[in-house]
Amino acid sequence: MRYFVISDNSDTLTGLRMAGIEGVLCHTREETLAAEADETIGILLINEKLSALCPEREDALKRTALRPLLVEIPDRHHTHRAPDSITRYIREAIGIKV
Repeated sequence: MRYFVISDNSDTLTGLRMAGIEGVLCHTREETLAAEADETIGILLINEKLSALCPEREDALKRTALRPLLVEIPDRHHTHRAPDSITRYIREAIGIKV
């Protein structure tokens, strides 16, 4: 099992490579889906912008797949997350209000 990053930003990719995490630079939906297909990935870090390009695939990974664990990372310029995104995610996942 290994970490892997998919980003549309070369700075993010370079920084994570310096931390020892392999990855690829993608800009389209097709490139992103092809990069996600590697079955040796244990933890997949993906840029929010690329995650939004294929929401059905990301939802399936989050809700039903055992591997990879999907972690969306914010864009370096801004985030698309709502201020209560973490509490909403917990509420959806386990059904309790935090």
